[in-house]
Amino acid sequence: MKHNGGKNNGQIMTLREVAQYLGLHVMTVYKLTREGRMPAAKIGGQWRFKRDVLNDWLEEQMHHRNP
Repeated sequence: MKHNGGKNNGQIMTLREVAQYLGLHVMTVYKLTREGRMPAAKIGGQWRFKRDVLNDWLEEQMHHRNP
């Protein structure tokens, strides 16, 4: 997703970008998203993620798994 003169502000991410960001396979991210286990919105048939929401979710997962 490009805007602001062709530069991505890094806030909205695609499924592939999230997979790369988290170091996961694209299908793993897709499965977690489809199952509602990862925060995302389906817009125009494609999944989109907000980086800050994803970071909050990841932080929560880390605390939930490792008390």
